[in-house]
Amino acid sequence: MLDQVTINKLHDMKLSAMAEAFRNQILDQAVANLSFEERFGLIVDIEWTKPKNAHLARLIRNAGFSESDACIENIEYAADRKIDKTQIDNLTTCNYIQEKHNIIILGAAGAGKSYLGCAFGAAACRKFYATKYIRLPELLNDLAVAKGEGTYQQLRSTRRSACSFWMNGY
Repeated sequence: MLDQVTINKLHDMKLSAMAEAFRNQILDQAVANLSFEERFGLIVDIEWTKPKNAHLARLIRNAGFSESDACIENIEYAADRKIDKTQIDNLTTCNYIQEKHNIIILGAAGAGKSYLGCAFGAAACRKFYATKYIRLPELLNDLAVAKGEGTYQQLRSTRRSACSFWMNGY
């Protein structure tokens, strides 16, 4: 009875993740062996991560990745692909964004340029950077249109606030 009142109060305070975690703890006998502090810490962690997860999902959705499941951890480092794992690990830190650099990925058709771009973008999103997936032809078109309309500086500042990945086959 008291548990349901507590759950209702949590919902009233807009702490739905906490309410669900509390309900799950009531039902899970394995949690019964934990101390109050440990149980409460788990509940608070769940509520704390909820908005962060929602923010991350929004960043990924807004990035417009062509391959939404791409991630750095799934890159295949076969010898014929000539991908430098050290360089990939270095780029995964996203320091290039702080240094105001971009990534340009070149390779033959089917080499995995789009996958790499999406994986780098996902890594940037996980560090809560606004990211936009754009292929080189679209970028060049956007730049030409912006220059013609006199909105080049506005487009340039927009592109600077996000990390960009430009891809082209050769």
